[in-house]
Amino acid sequence: MKKLLAILVAFGLLLGVSITMSEVVEAKTKIIHYKNCKELNKVYKGGVARSSKVKNKGGKTKYKPFVSKALYNKNKDKDRDKDFIACER
Repeated sequence: MKKLLAILVAFGLLLGVSITMSEVVEAKTKIIHYKNCKELNKVYKGGVARSSKVKNKGGKTKYKPFVSKALYNKNKDKDRDKDFIACER
Protein backbone atom coordinates (compact mmCIF):
# COMPACT_ATOMS: atom_id res chain seq x y z
CA MET A 1 0.00 0.00 0.00
CA LYS A 2 2.85 2.39 0.84
CA LYS A 3 4.56 1.65 -2.50
CA LEU A 4 1.36 2.43 -4.40
CA LEU A 5 0.94 5.69 -2.51
CA ALA A 6 4.57 6.64 -3.17
CA ILE A 7 4.18 5.88 -6.88
CA LEU A 8 1.00 7.96 -7.12
CA VAL A 9 2.63 10.91 -5.34
CA ALA A 10 5.72 10.71 -7.58
CA PHE A 11 3.56 10.54 -10.70
CA GLY A 12 1.53 13.55 -9.54
CA LEU A 13 4.68 15.57 -8.90
CA LEU A 14 6.16 14.60 -12.26
CA LEU A 15 2.99 15.57 -14.07
CA GLY A 16 2.84 18.90 -12.25
CA VAL A 17 6.46 19.72 -13.11
CA SER A 18 6.02 18.87 -16.80
CA ILE A 19 2.94 21.09 -17.11
CA THR A 20 4.70 23.94 -15.33
CA MET A 21 7.77 23.66 -17.58
CA SER A 22 5.70 23.95 -20.76
CA GLU A 23 3.97 27.04 -19.34
CA VAL A 24 7.36 28.60 -18.54
CA VAL A 25 8.55 28.08 -22.13
CA GLU A 26 5.37 29.73 -23.47
CA ALA A 27 5.74 32.62 -21.01
CA LYS A 28 9.33 33.31 -22.09
CA THR A 29 8.34 33.49 -25.76
CA LYS A 30 7.32 36.96 -26.84
CA ILE A 31 4.06 36.77 -28.73
CA ILE A 32 4.68 39.16 -31.63
CA HIS A 33 2.81 39.51 -34.90
CA TYR A 34 5.46 39.72 -37.59
CA LYS A 35 4.95 41.77 -40.74
CA ASN A 36 6.12 39.01 -43.07
CA CYS A 37 7.98 35.69 -43.17
CA LYS A 38 11.33 37.36 -43.70
CA GLU A 39 11.00 39.13 -40.34
CA LEU A 40 9.72 35.99 -38.59
CA ASN A 41 12.57 33.87 -40.01
CA LYS A 42 15.17 36.29 -38.63
CA VAL A 43 14.11 35.16 -35.15
CA TYR A 44 12.78 31.64 -35.88
CA LYS A 45 14.77 30.15 -38.80
CA GLY A 46 12.52 27.13 -39.22
CA GLY A 47 9.27 29.05 -38.79
CA VAL A 48 6.69 28.49 -36.07
CA ALA A 49 4.67 25.29 -35.62
CA ARG A 50 1.38 25.02 -33.75
CA SER A 51 2.42 21.75 -32.06
CA SER A 52 5.27 19.27 -32.18
CA LYS A 53 3.05 16.69 -33.87
CA VAL A 54 2.36 18.61 -37.12
CA LYS A 55 3.96 17.50 -40.39
CA ASN A 56 5.16 19.77 -43.17
CA LYS A 57 3.16 19.48 -46.41
CA GLY A 58 5.44 21.67 -48.50
CA GLY A 59 8.35 19.26 -48.92
CA LYS A 60 11.75 19.00 -47.29
CA THR A 61 12.81 21.84 -45.01
CA LYS A 62 16.26 22.92 -43.90
CA TYR A 63 15.42 23.92 -40.31
CA LYS A 64 13.21 22.54 -37.54
CA PRO A 65 10.33 24.88 -36.62
CA PHE A 66 9.93 26.45 -33.19
CA VAL A 67 6.84 25.10 -31.42
CA SER A 68 4.46 27.61 -29.83
CA LYS A 69 0.69 27.52 -30.14
CA ALA A 70 0.27 31.15 -29.06
CA LEU A 71 2.96 32.45 -31.45
CA TYR A 72 1.55 30.37 -34.31
CA ASN A 73 -1.98 31.68 -33.67
CA LYS A 74 -0.68 35.27 -33.75
CA ASN A 75 1.04 34.62 -37.13
CA LYS A 76 -1.23 32.03 -38.75
CA ASP A 77 -1.90 34.36 -41.68
CA LYS A 78 1.62 33.45 -42.87
CA ASP A 79 0.80 29.73 -43.12
CA ARG A 80 0.00 29.60 -46.84
CA ASP A 81 -0.28 25.82 -47.18
CA LYS A 82 -2.39 25.44 -44.00
CA ASP A 83 -0.17 22.70 -42.50
CA PHE A 84 0.00 24.45 -39.09
CA ILE A 85 3.60 25.62 -39.66
CA ALA A 86 4.01 29.32 -40.46
CA CYS A 87 6.98 30.42 -42.59
CA GLU A 88 8.72 27.02 -42.68
CA ARG A 89 12.14 26.91 -44.36
